[in-house]
Amino acid sequence: MREETQRGFYYDELEEDVRYVHRPGRTMTEADDVLFTSATMNPQALHLDAAWAATQPFGKPLVNSMLTLATLVGLSVAHLTRGTIVANLGFSDIRFPAPMFHGDTLYGETVMTGRRLSSSRPGQGIVTLEHTGRNQDDVVVAVATRSVLMWTKDGHADLGREGS
Repeated sequence: MREETQRGFYYDELEEDVRYVHRPGRTMTEADDVLFTSATMNPQALHLDAAWAATQPFGKPLVNSMLTLATLVGLSVAHLTRGTIVANLGFSDIRFPAPMFHGDTLYGETVMTGRRLSSSRPGQGIVTLEHTGRNQDDVVVAVATRSVLMWTKDGHADLGREGS
């Protein structure tokens, strides 16, 4: 019997002109927001003080944008990079065009916008991913460009042979 292990895509399996849609989404609760905000030492009242947030332009607490970003990337992991990533290299062009509120559900999608083989790390390549997060009403709430170092299929197989 053949055995299949859930994993992400290898560098050489990612395709241009494909929108990788990540499901299920994640409903952001007040508890998630307070825990994340507290754990990351962010005393912003917009996330912690509902009475004060009610007096601000949105009229209620906002989900911490860093929680939104972390969850957006997390939504993509099982689909794209689980077991196939070497390292996260960085983020750019991060924006939050609309807020997330407690009770909103975040859905993610990713498009590969570029890739190249590494010149210094054989069997690995650098991939640029554009992650987009939308709420339950299909409103874009987060966009981020991320660069990752990923295994090629052969490079990862060679590592396994060297280690045995």
